[in-house]
Amino acid sequence: MAESVLELKSIDRRYVQGSKELVILNGADFTLCPGEMVALVAPSGTGKSTLLHIAGLLEYPDAGDIVINSQSCAELSDDSRTAIRRAEIGFVYQAHHLLPEFTALENVMMPQLIAGLGPAEARERATQLLSYLKLGPRVDRRPAELSGGQRQRVAIARAVANAPMVLLADEPTGNLDPGTAGYVFDALEALVRHSGLAALIATHNKELAARMDRRVTLSEGKVVEMVET
Repeated sequence: MAESVLELKSIDRRYVQGSKELVILNGADFTLCPGEMVALVAPSGTGKSTLLHIAGLLEYPDAGDIVINSQSCAELSDDSRTAIRRAEIGFVYQAHHLLPEFTALENVMMPQLIAGLGPAEARERATQLLSYLKLGPRVDRRPAELSGGQRQRVAIARAVANAPMVLLADEPTGNLDPGTAGYVFDALEALVRHSGLAALIATHNKELAARMDRRVTLSEGKVVEMVET
């Protein structure tokens, strides 16, 4: 097996609610390799989003380590975590979170400009990504002028604009009808397979989960493989 690009080691996460302690993750371990698509399938409220936030360095665990591209991130400063997140990790959410005042092209250019890429290079890469996702004729449209599926494909393009090694997606088709969800997932899968990204995708859609390389769930705060019965 190829060397992992994302590894969670003995992750603990607890929240205090009044006088009670709520255990969300309890010694959770997980490994993600290049080119791999993994479905995270678990009931609501079991910690899927928390796991993704910790994996993406958006949230600190109470214990354990996150290793990204062989680098331990547990003790890094906020600035260092931000730099790794910007360079190595892409995020796609259930809601697209596009900037409404900017066009599709400008939305995809934005993370590249923030990362220091020049406008010409950012525009060229954004155009290529949007064309690959069959949005070439709509690059100058603002989010309000796009359908739900088109907006989500723009969000996917934005997530991979800086050529990250890891893609984390939280219910990326959850707001879409089944037909549109399938089309958006087709685009996401093609992009992952073409680029060699490692993708962890939380989803309630069993049909889409079945198309991924493997499926994991959360049980008693741990990540466990789902086995066909």
